[in-house]
Amino acid sequence: MLFFAITRLTFELYFLPKLKGAAFGEILQTYFYGLRLDASATAYICAIPLLVFIVNWCIPKTHVKPIWLKIYVWFCLFCISLNTGLNFNIFREWGTKVVFRVFKSLYDAPSEAMASSGSSPVTRCVIICLILLASGVFLSHKIIDYKFKKPQIEPRLKAVAIILLLFANLLLMRGGLQSEPIDQNSAYFSDHEFLNQATLNTEWNLFNNVVENLSRPHNPFMFMQPNSATQLVQEAYSVKGDSTLKVLTTDHPNVVIIQMESYTADVIESLGGDKGVAPNFEKFIKNGILFNNIYSSADRTDKGIISIMSGFPAQAIRTIIADTLKQAKLPAIATSLKNAGYQTAYFYGGKSSYMHFNVFMKSHRVDHITDEQAFDKSQVKTQWGVYDDVLLTRHLQYAQQQKQPFFTYLQTSTNHEPFVLPVKGHFPEDDEAGDASNKFRSTAYFTDSCLNAYFEEAKKQPWYKNTLFILVADHGHRLPHNVSEAYNPVKYHIPLLFFGDVIKPEYRGKKINKMGGQTDIAATLLTQLGIVHHQFKWSKDLLNANTADFAFFNWDNGFCFMTPQQVVSYDNSGRRIVYTGNKNANAKATDKALLYGKAFLQEVYTEYMGY
Repeated sequence: MLFFAITRLTFELYFLPKLKGAAFGEILQTYFYGLRLDASATAYICAIPLLVFIVNWCIPKTHVKPIWLKIYVWFCLFCISLNTGLNFNIFREWGTKVVFRVFKSLYDAPSEAMASSGSSPVTRCVIICLILLASGVFLSHKIIDYKFKKPQIEPRLKAVAIILLLFANLLLMRGGLQSEPIDQNSAYFSDHEFLNQATLNTEWNLFNNVVENLSRPHNPFMFMQPNSATQLVQEAYSVKGDSTLKVLTTDHPNVVIIQMESYTADVIESLGGDKGVAPNFEKFIKNGILFNNIYSSADRTDKGIISIMSGFPAQAIRTIIADTLKQAKLPAIATSLKNAGYQTAYFYGGKSSYMHFNVFMKSHRVDHITDEQAFDKSQVKTQWGVYDDVLLTRHLQYAQQQKQPFFTYLQTSTNHEPFVLPVKGHFPEDDEAGDASNKFRSTAYFTDSCLNAYFEEAKKQPWYKNTLFILVADHGHRLPHNVSEAYNPVKYHIPLLFFGDVIKPEYRGKKINKMGGQTDIAATLLTQLGIVHHQFKWSKDLLNANTADFAFFNWDNGFCFMTPQQVVSYDNSGRRIVYTGNKNANAKATDKALLYGKAFLQEVYTEYMGY
């Protein structure tokens, strides 16, 4: 219990700037409200020593040496210290504590998972872990009597004592005598979301999340009757009349979707981001159609690629692309275009086997895959494969030889942790906070320059004039402004640009304000091409004025539903609203956004389970 309090204090000190605005009394309450989950976690840890004690107590001639209890306690302290250090970097990047998908990612793609932590202050975390472990071992010797003693009492009293010990430990495990066992909600007491996260016992939360993920499949997001959720989703996507803008000069252009790694709106000046990070993108905007109110479905590439290609929202605690049987049943833009006579290809500078990207592409009629294996080993200079300039050059060579019309899904990777470049960074690496903000700006700048060089060279090739380019991010990022809160829409705001000579002159430079997400690319694109898209039920046409304005994203155990009237983020662990965009909105608008968000997450997960 004391060690959990120490790790909580360490967490709060590590993220001290996030306590800004919190009163000292509120910070102290994190220890009070954290007691029940701390006690529950402690009771789980105590279960094994307690059972050993009882068995040993009941067998007169046996004796357990103190060293075994020491080893057990030290092992638990080691695991907690390690988890605390790991949690620093996870919370820093994702805005949530360590969960099952951290270890799932490490298991599925260890090298990529390690590369993702490349920009994190690992040395500092290791030192903190060692200090915590040393202090824990020291305190354990001061508090725990490792010498096993068998109380000498009457057999009947011994039986009563054993029952009471087991009952007390079980009571602490479940958090009391109430009908439902304790859950994360007991840690939520404040409107300051960071205080709730600090209160939440990291080890209890992780253990609970692992059990949920490994238990029998069920929908943990059942907020209402199934037919009610289905009706609300259908209502959101219902369209009265077709007033779609026809913005292309042809019905059969080549289509190149460029998925830009971590390209948050915060690096795009026209979207309110930093000036000078993506100067060429500003030039592209003048010759394209910018959708300036677009949000990613989640915060991971494996979820973004499904949202873009299949128009299917992220599934919170799951990622459908990792399940090869389920993802094969999804619709895909590649499949629709292949059926319409397109040649199809996928280009990625890294390992296409990562999270089964290659399996997804092959099962959705992608003819050609170019990945890390297609390049000379001397060109593979990062943990994410080749740099973006090398990848884009290879696509130019490929496109020049292809029969038209063709479709390519092109995935960049340079703007990814650990943010390394083949050249000197455009921005000085002097981040005082050590948060890699300028490294991130430099890699974003590099990708922007690579795209410009790609387009300038593509203009010299005959296929260019008949090509629609769609530039979109796979997800946002906490950098460069260090917005890591999982519930904050700013973290998910991304660019979406339709670009190319096939855009009618009168629409070039136009900005579309309709609120939407990555899932809407499928319906918007296929409508322009005159291709049926009813199978993309989660996608709406952004160029049709009659489609509803809304966006939806989710994280491990929460969601956000956005409308022009109100934005609501809901944490399912605490079962409470943690963010509202319009503080002056009436309660009806807030309740409506919350209701639709619940219906969306419930229906998305129900559909995921049904695949």
